[in-house]
Amino acid sequence: MPKTTIESLASPSLPLEAPALDDPQLRYSYEVARGEKGVLSFEPYKSLILPYWAFRTVPLAQKSAELLWSIFGSYVERGDLVGADMTRKFIQMGMTRARRYANHKGGRKYGAGGKQLGKWTGEDAGGKRKEKAEASEIFKGYWRRCIASEEYIRLKEEWSRAKQQYLKVHRG
Repeated sequence: MPKTTIESLASPSLPLEAPALDDPQLRYSYEVARGEKGVLSFEPYKSLILPYWAFRTVPLAQKSAELLWSIFGSYVERGDLVGADMTRKFIQMGMTRARRYANHKGGRKYGAGGKQLGKWTGEDAGGKRKEKAEASEIFKGYWRRCIASEEYIRLKEEWSRAKQQYLKVHRG
């Protein structure tokens, strides 16, 4: 897989598709959940948003976080909680994955047999740890903006109530 570069991280043609707006079954099969659960498995949103997610360098993380923030805003503006929350998860995953690379050489927290690996010690050759920590902080700032968005919070509450109603009707 080729490495993502600033040049290859093109701005999306907004708005991205919002399939959950037209498909109640898709919309209510989604789970908000804690953290990033489902971010790499809930299609078609994963494939729509993933091309804009990168954290390898500080400039890439900055560009990616900005693009994801614009995607998040576009979904919120159209009332697509699924798209907005999936984008929030990608932003959060940028923060956590970059932090993992800052804390663990090679980004691996666990080794063979599920044994937890130790954290990096010693010299930060080439400043890689520092760069990943900075990338994490970039995403963290955008993640905080997402979860503080009053419109996003309102959408999430409305979606939750609507999902309960949908499940009542379609389960029974």
